[in-house]
Formats: sequence, structure tokens, C-alpha cells
Amino acid sequence: MRGFTTVELMIVVAILAVLTAIAVPGMRSLIQTQRVRTAAFDVYAGLTLARSEAVKRNTSVTVTPVGGDWAKGWDAKDSAVPQNTVARQDAFSNQITLAGPATVTFNSLGRLSGGASQFQVSTTELTDDKWRCVKLDLSGRAVSTVGACP
Repeated sequence: MRGFTTVELMIVVAILAVLTAIAVPGMRSLIQTQRVRTAAFDVYAGLTLARSEAVKRNTSVTVTPVGGDWAKGWDAKDSAVPQNTVARQDAFSNQITLAGPATVTFNSLGRLSGGASQFQVSTTELTDDKWRCVKLDLSGRAVSTVGACP
């Protein structure tokens, strides 16, 4: 007869269970790191788009968090027509924490109106060396770095 015996099948299942138990904690950390990385890219891309739209429209564009919490998303609005939403970001997963300034405004030259600012993208499940920091310099250019913001 061909096939596997019950003992052989149970040994294979036991080996798979051990390998899975070893791999799951590492996979969880990988998933959390990727979520932080993706959220940081979304912040970077959203700020770059708002800056680009300010230059293109030759007017100021203001980016404001939804409900005062950047993790809940944000809206970028044209100052010439305040009800005109230039861009919108949906909320992130509840595991992502996003800290930043009250608002960010780009003038018609693409520069920041106000001082330089930064956004801290983090989660409680990772150490701060795996967090991301998105900084805006006075020229309005965004730069993303690995690690906590200084």
C-alpha cells in the first residue's frame, strides 16, 4: 500500500507547529515595522503633494489633521477656495501613532509658512529605533529618516 502512516503524519504536523511557533514573533515585528514605514511614506507623499499643489495653484495650501489627530487622517485645502479639498488621507490603523504640528501651510512658492516641523510615526509595539521621522525644512522639502525625531 502507498501513503503515509498516522505516525509519520503526526511527526510532520509537530515539526510544522514548532517552525510556526518560531516564525510568528519575528513576523509580527516585521508587519509592525512595515506599517510604520507605510504610514511615514503616506505622510511624506501627502506633504509633497500639498507643496506641489501650492506651487501649481499659486496659492497657499494648508494641511490639517482630522479631529486634531494626524493618525485619523488629514485634509489639504486651497486657501483661495477653502471648501476646495486638494488632497485627503484616510485614517491609519489604530496601532499607528502620528504626532505632528497643529497645521502645515505651504505658500505659493512651496515654502513653509512658519517654522520647520516634523512628524513622528510610531507604534507601541516597536522600539524607537524602528520608528520613522518625517521632517519639513523651511524650503518645504520633506525628508524621511529612520528612528525617533530628535
